[in-house]
Amino acid sequence: MDYKSLKSIIEGLLFLAGEDGLSARQIAEITEQRTELVAETMEELREELASQGRGLQVVQIAGNYRLATLPEHAPYFERLAYSPSRASLSQAALETLSIIAYRQPITRVEIEEIRGVKSERAIHTLTNKDLIQEVGRAEAVGRPILYGTTKSFLETFGLASLKELPEPAALDSGDHLEEETQLLFDKLDTRQLTIDEVEQPKMEYEES
Repeated sequence: MDYKSLKSIIEGLLFLAGEDGLSARQIAEITEQRTELVAETMEELREELASQGRGLQVVQIAGNYRLATLPEHAPYFERLAYSPSRASLSQAALETLSIIAYRQPITRVEIEEIRGVKSERAIHTLTNKDLIQEVGRAEAVGRPILYGTTKSFLETFGLASLKELPEPAALDSGDHLEEETQLLFDKLDTRQLTIDEVEQPKMEYEES
C-alpha cells in the first residue's frame, strides 16, 4: 500500500469511527501496517488539514484519534443545530426522534435495541436542536437517562400535544418504526408547507 492511499484510508476510518475515534494501534491492525507508520501518517494528515485551511482537524483525545470541527466555526454549527427542519434531520435522527416521540420516556439502550444500531450521535443532534430532553432516570442498573420530547418538538411539528401525533395504522401489530418515521416526515413537510404559505404573500409584497 502506498503512503497516499494509507493516508486516504485513515481519513475515511476516522470519519466512520465518529466520536469514538481510533487508536494508532487499531488503525495499524485494520490497515495491516506498522503502528509507527500509522502515527507518522496521522501527523502528516493533521498538518495537511491545517495547512490547507480545511474545515476538519485531527485531534487526539484519551489516546484515540478522531476528526473534529474547528472551534472558530462554532457559531455556524449552532445556527444549524437550532434550526430544526426536514433538511437538517438525517434519517437516523428522524428514526430516533420517532422512537422517542411514540415510546417516551425511553433510554438510549432501548432506542438502540429498536433501531439495531448505535444512536448516541442522533440523540446528541436532537438534544442540540431542542427536540428531545432528559426527563428522568430509569429504575435499572446504572440509572440510565430517560428521554422525552420537548415543547419545541410540538412547535416544530405543529402539535398541540402528544395526543395529536399521527397514529400508525395498526398499533397492535409489533414494530412500527418505518411507519412512524414516515408519519413524522409527512407531518414536518405539512408544517413547513403551511409556514411557506403564510410567508409567501409577505415575500411577494417585498418584491413588488
